[in-house]
Amino acid sequence: MSTLYVSDLDGTLLRNDGTLSTVSRMALQRLLADRLVFSVASARSVVSMRPLLEGLRLTLPVIEFNGAFVSDLETGRHEVVNALDGEIARDLFALIVRFGHSPFVSTFDGDADCLYYGAATNAGERHYVSGRLGNRDPRLRYADDRAVSLRDQVVCLTVIGKVAPLRELEIAIREQNGKHVEIHLFENRYSPGWFWLTIHDRRATKDQAIRLLMESRGLGKHELVVFGDHMNDIKMLQMASQAVAVANAHPEVRRHATHVIGTNQEDSVVKFIRDHHAGMRRAST
Repeated sequence: MSTLYVSDLDGTLLRNDGTLSTVSRMALQRLLADRLVFSVASARSVVSMRPLLEGLRLTLPVIEFNGAFVSDLETGRHEVVNALDGEIARDLFALIVRFGHSPFVSTFDGDADCLYYGAATNAGERHYVSGRLGNRDPRLRYADDRAVSLRDQVVCLTVIGKVAPLRELEIAIREQNGKHVEIHLFENRYSPGWFWLTIHDRRATKDQAIRLLMESRGLGKHELVVFGDHMNDIKMLQMASQAVAVANAHPEVRRHATHVIGTNQEDSVVKFIRDHHAGMRRAST
């Protein structure tokens, strides 16, 4: 049986500094040349993924924004766009503002990806903005009034702050639009003490995006092996025949795993893929 491997990035395939190690990069290059069927599913944008995965010749599209997009890594062209309903996006934006926050708004305007931002009001927001400015993120659109973003297809609303007020906002969003959205509240591993609340359309989950990817590429009969570490990975772990958690994964994620491997600092994902892929190749000969 052929195998499709799908890995999360941050905390899983990537090291703690947010980079792909030289060992993992070279191993994946060799495996991809040996016809490895592989992709990634991340909360990151394709713009952010591209430099991290430089040198990897992926033949499959990648899953970005937790499944809001299924996209070609090289060109950024979207095969799938799971945007929020326009009315719901406007309601969410208004609710977030009523709670005293100004969300970062990620959109698709029909031609290009956009990220609307304004003046940063806390250290977490400054970290978010400065990182993207430093990387010359082409999506950036400065807007004093971020409501102008609502004319586009909104794929993600991101609110950055301390955990207690964000948890109150999360409760209000779930009460108002819970059945229409997918919500994640988590601490930013690269900016400790600052939390992100992200809101996507309910279709924007990694498991749903993987199903679409498998259907579109005729991979329905492939065994599915996935790798993850965080709560947004649980749904894809639940759908996989082999659900692999790294040792540093959230305890709830490990509970859903069929295998727990080493940490993200030890090239554990690539080592597992290498050994499993070699075993499958031997079994087929």
